[in-house]
Amino acid sequence: MNPSKAPENRRSLRSVLRRGHLGVALVAVTLASASMTLLGVLALKVYADHNLHLIARAINYTVEAAVVFDDRVAATEALDLIASTEAVAEAQVYTADGELLAHWQRPETGVLATVEMLLADSLLQQPISVPVEHQGREVGVVILSGHGANMLRFLLSGLLGVLLCTALSAWSALYLSRRLLGGITGPLQQLAEVAHAARSERAFDRRVPPAHIAELDNLGNDFNALLDELESWQSHLQNENQTLAHQASHDSLTDLPNRAYFAARLARTLRSLNKPVDKVAVLFLDSDRFKDINDTYGHAAGDAVLVAVATRIRAQLREDDVVARLGGDEFAILLTPLHRIEDAQRIADKIIASMHEPIRLPDESHVVTSLSIGIAVYPEHGATPDTLLCAADSAMYQAKRLARGGQHVAELEYPAAQK
Repeated sequence: MNPSKAPENRRSLRSVLRRGHLGVALVAVTLASASMTLLGVLALKVYADHNLHLIARAINYTVEAAVVFDDRVAATEALDLIASTEAVAEAQVYTADGELLAHWQRPETGVLATVEMLLADSLLQQPISVPVEHQGREVGVVILSGHGANMLRFLLSGLLGVLLCTALSAWSALYLSRRLLGGITGPLQQLAEVAHAARSERAFDRRVPPAHIAELDNLGNDFNALLDELESWQSHLQNENQTLAHQASHDSLTDLPNRAYFAARLARTLRSLNKPVDKVAVLFLDSDRFKDINDTYGHAAGDAVLVAVATRIRAQLREDDVVARLGGDEFAILLTPLHRIEDAQRIADKIIASMHEPIRLPDESHVVTSLSIGIAVYPEHGATPDTLLCAADSAMYQAKRLARGGQHVAELEYPAAQK
């Protein structure tokens, strides 16, 4: 058997319990019905034997005179009068000499009559004989054979009762088992649904509702406690993953995006542009005299300068603009959207102006630094992320050559096209 297909052939707990309840109910009803039927048949046998003797005595009293006077006609009429109205199959009256005086037999036709006779022969003591006495002397004998009609009716009614009881018991068992199963399988089904959601959908926020049965309620509470722990672990792992993702894409000193993040963001921005209309600008920034500050005041002072520079740059940008630390004292800015190149120059001037205020170092001393900024605009100065960054980098070095602490716009990528 294929193990992967085995669970498909397994029956549910509800079906197992329902079949068990129904089976127990049917067995109990069948045994009870069989016992009652057997007791009824035994009781009916005793009653039928006693009734047959009473009929024989009644016939005895009735035909006594006819036997004494050897009146065949009177004996036959009396025999027919009584036997035809009672459960008698055959009646005979004999004289003391053994001569048949009167005879009566019920007409029997069909299969039903045969069955009735077989029941009578099987269950009754027959035939029975009762002596006919006159003045203390036996003058004849009455012989009777019983009929099984009453027994057959009793057995048929008993069978019908058994069938009705069985049907009623089956319905009652199904009804009661459904109510019982609702209290057992309902909470288990809810627990299974929550467990499946937690496994397949990682829905650790779902909970098992309370159950009316104490053991199932305790099971649900324990499972909910386990879900609480799993949810806590999931939240912890998500926070850890977010922290790791942030660390992988951000500079640990300034908390600015790093070079990889900036390159990916620039590439996504260029892909999403409406090419003929939209523009973006890339600014390449480099700190002037940073190496002198680092050598003079130490690395801690250099770190403080970088943090201050990053803070001041970020303060001059718009909400959708991105600033990143590329490494060392180099920064890059993505300005989007950009309507005119003058907007990029204005922001660059604001950044340069923000550097005029002295920066406090850890030893409470102050230094002043400046930034040289190169500006490159898409698509005039480059159509790819690499060409834009290279153009802005070249423009930054041109700004340094012209005057430290200034800005410069990159040369056109295709100058002949601008004539």
